[in-house]
Amino acid sequence: MLETPTALLIDGTWRTEASGGWLRLIEPATEQEWHRVPAAGPAEIEEAVAAASRAFREADWAGASPRQRANVLFRLAALIREHVEDLAVIESRNVGKPIADSRDEVLAGATCMEFYAGGISRFGGETIPVAGAGFDFTLRVPVGVVAAIVPWNFPFLMACWKVGPALATGNAVILKPASLTPLTALALGKLAMEAGVPPGILQVVPGRGSEVGDALVGHPLVRKIAFTGETATGAHLLQVAAPDIKRVSLELGGKSPYVIFADADVEAAAKAGPMSVFANTGQDCCARSRVIVEASVYDRFLEAYVAATQAIVIGDPLDDATQIGPLVSAAQRERAERYIALAREGGGRVLCGGERLRRPGYYLTPAVIDGLPSGSPVCQEEIFGPVACVMPFESEPEAIALANDTQYGLSGSLWTNDVTRALRVARAIETGVLSVNTNSSVHIEAPFGGFKRSGMGRDLGMEAMRLYTEVRNVFISLPRESH
Repeated sequence: MLETPTALLIDGTWRTEASGGWLRLIEPATEQEWHRVPAAGPAEIEEAVAAASRAFREADWAGASPRQRANVLFRLAALIREHVEDLAVIESRNVGKPIADSRDEVLAGATCMEFYAGGISRFGGETIPVAGAGFDFTLRVPVGVVAAIVPWNFPFLMACWKVGPALATGNAVILKPASLTPLTALALGKLAMEAGVPPGILQVVPGRGSEVGDALVGHPLVRKIAFTGETATGAHLLQVAAPDIKRVSLELGGKSPYVIFADADVEAAAKAGPMSVFANTGQDCCARSRVIVEASVYDRFLEAYVAATQAIVIGDPLDDATQIGPLVSAAQRERAERYIALAREGGGRVLCGGERLRRPGYYLTPAVIDGLPSGSPVCQEEIFGPVACVMPFESEPEAIALANDTQYGLSGSLWTNDVTRALRVARAIETGVLSVNTNSSVHIEAPFGGFKRSGMGRDLGMEAMRLYTEVRNVFISLPRESH
């Protein structure tokens, strides 16, 4: 059994106290304190960065053979699989997500480690024909110390998305989990050490974002920032990173479209639609919360969509039958409730949901709202809760305009049985990830990231490995022999 780690991991040692005091972790399903974890402050960040810089120079992780690094990551993946149930229970209790989802995410984290372990020997530079007399080639070299900052909605999976490619390419990583949900990130650090990752190459430093995040991002020895989180925070971190011209990748907010044309399988789209926004209790930057439906099938779709929403099983995160658990915190539930109230004030119809359950926990039933214009704050702003807005359209150009009428561009789904329309609309929607006739748009093997204010750079796929390396060009002069 994997014991829940509740200490900082710095330079290969566990710290049970820190200068930032304590993080009280509240279990969302009970509203009771579950654990306390020491909170890193600037002093611990200074230690962690110094240790990472030293380990990058001296531990020879970057200089290890591709097979050596791959073997360590494969061992880490095996350890994750060995402890899938322990990790899933920790995640569900810490975040409030259903245990079935947590198991899937832990297994996806193991798959991520395996993918990048296998990618190490397939990732490198290239030879380039040049005009000069010689041999020109590029090398892919690690950037050095990486700060990986991950959110509270998918703590373990997002950590693996960043730690996997960063370690695979030879970097030293300082992982900063969200203050609400640090436990599985700490467990990942524990398993990484057991797998053979050298001390200082992966460190885990929970702390309060405003204090620890700025200290980490602004440290001159940190060369690369990989951040997933809220858009305003991402914009702030860009400013903090700017003086040192750090490499920054950002996966930020979303307000993704769910576009249904009349020629689609309307019933299938309506049945699949609710979990594309309400999974993880709507706390997902990919949530398809802007539901855009062709007017001729609007009423039929809406009736089926509301019925499917009301059929979602809400309950104890540790119950295998549960599809939706509580929100992560009281503040997050109150935020969603404010938007629902704002919808009513703006003339919107709340067709279902928006109610608390009569039991402990930060539960809120999924809300479906129509009758609001696209420009309403409820339709424009990322709520990060179980709220969906439905609106009709008359033509393909109008559907595209509605899909793009937002500052975000992360994900989305398009439902149509007309392949030419699918290609036209897919080209026109401003989003980094789009799925057609399905809501499955995230794949370990393929790049993931957003347009506009949804971020820059890409996680996943081989594209992610490029983000953690610099390109060095080498030219060797080979003068032609004279005869």
